[in-house]
Amino acid sequence: MDRWQDKVAVVTGASAGIGKQICEHLVAFGLKVVGIARRSSLIEENAKKLQGEKGKLYAVQADISKEEDILRAFEWITQNVGPVSILINNAGIFRSNGLLDGITSDWKDIFDVNVISLCVATREAVKIMRAHKIDGHIVHINSTCGHTITGPSYLHMYSASKYSVTALTETLRQELNSIGSKIKISGISPGKVKTNTFEANKIVVSEEVAEALKNYPELDPKDVADAVCYVLGTPPHVQVHDLMLSSM
Repeated sequence: MDRWQDKVAVVTGASAGIGKQICEHLVAFGLKVVGIARRSSLIEENAKKLQGEKGKLYAVQADISKEEDILRAFEWITQNVGPVSILINNAGIFRSNGLLDGITSDWKDIFDVNVISLCVATREAVKIMRAHKIDGHIVHINSTCGHTITGPSYLHMYSASKYSVTALTETLRQELNSIGSKIKISGISPGKVKTNTFEANKIVVSEEVAEALKNYPELDPKDVADAVCYVLGTPPHVQVHDLMLSSM
């Protein structure tokens, strides 16, 4: 991780959970980390707690589902912090909708955040990296749901979006290779992680499902942040395609 000291890393969905933990890890390694989220005040609070660390955390308020917000965020970052070397696409949502009775607007929300915004942020980061001749690294926070269909029906559209992320990780790698770029792309696919996902997405589950979830093995957000740092810490000639994480 030494080669990334004082470099700029962008983390989407940085206000809580996995995103917050990734920010803390990268700041500890001496990076200038820009956290993007709608609730930027939470990132600002975290930045104050991290003032004694080697790096620094900046907060940018943006609705990741809106392209104009993403463009504005990257413009501000370039002008005020520096060109991006690392992008962690962590922002993601799900809605409690199956395929037989789902709500169309919820389906669109899932794909706008989990797929389209990921592509827009990646496109902008790669533009900046190429313009400044930076051999950077893009990391997509995917899910085991993007590789295997499991779980109840309310996860089905979420799984479809994460399967898209799996495809986009590989197709971006192929595009970068086709132009001889040294920019790396990696996917990290954790299983269930101990976060406030249900509350944040306003998901109400039955008592039976809630009880079953209590007994389901969980990862800690720190485990995912550790995986991000491992991937970023690999030598320039090593590319981690996809890292699967599960709890014992």
